[in-house]
Amino acid sequence: MTIQFTTDGSPGYRRLALWQEIVCDVFVGLDCKSDLGSAFRGSVTQASLGKAACSEVCSDRQHVFRTPSRIARSDQDFVLIALGNRGSGGVVQDGRETVIHPGEFALYDTTRPYELKFNDAFTQTIFKVPREMLRRRLGGTETLTAMSFGADAPLERLAYDFIFRLCQSADGLAPDTAAALSEQAVDLLAMALSERLGRTSLPSSTHRSALLYRLKAHIRAHLSDPDLSLAETAGALGISPRYVNDLLADEDTSFQRHVLAERLARCRRDLASPVLAHRHISEIAFAWGFNDLSHFGRVFREHFGMSPRDFRQSRLRH
Repeated sequence: MTIQFTTDGSPGYRRLALWQEIVCDVFVGLDCKSDLGSAFRGSVTQASLGKAACSEVCSDRQHVFRTPSRIARSDQDFVLIALGNRGSGGVVQDGRETVIHPGEFALYDTTRPYELKFNDAFTQTIFKVPREMLRRRLGGTETLTAMSFGADAPLERLAYDFIFRLCQSADGLAPDTAAALSEQAVDLLAMALSERLGRTSLPSSTHRSALLYRLKAHIRAHLSDPDLSLAETAGALGISPRYVNDLLADEDTSFQRHVLAERLARCRRDLASPVLAHRHISEIAFAWGFNDLSHFGRVFREHFGMSPRDFRQSRLRH
């Protein structure tokens, strides 16, 4: 990411005031303090990733506050995922405090007060995600703020690496690609967070949301298997088949209907892709777990109003 905002070139007496303006423009309404006065320096980069955004912050020591009065004057509804690159930084929210070291990440929610503490110069990558993007995958995040992730657990480390590299590459990505990759990043983040949720004592609603996410992730990972079954899926999650359907009933669906809808969505995407135009329709259908071509054609028409062949021709003509 290229530098978009910096205090360099500004008179010393203006640097802190300018930094205050920069941070509020890039993130959310905040109050920033530093004892460095005219010696203070900082820079921020920013790039869009679909509904999300990423930034890199390089700064001297400071103390940052998201106060109730700032929140009252704002309608910004984000979760910020801070990835440590250089130096360390403290996060305080929801009665918890943690320190982010290089290679670790933590999250905080802009709809509630928080503090950020940096005692020395630091660099962090910030992945800014609309709160709804996480909520629909995971439920509430109140039990996850101001906790450190990424030091030991492999899935947390994988989430850190993916998000960090995505943000480093953001400037060079086409908008559609950036949007798709940001969704994958949030998928991976939610998976890592749900794993942590599974090891803690949680309110039943939060645990249920995390379990629903794990259920959907398991289904997505096994869509290509024509033998994917309710019993196998329930066993993999350690719950009963009845509870699987009970979880999916929250979204007015069932195991069989959800699997069918996911498979059809993947087939629809692949049939519309010019890159896959050389593949036969049957190959695409079988690759996503269908084992009866006539059945596939019938349910595809029922869902999308035309045959797979007509759909492909209509999309590839544009």
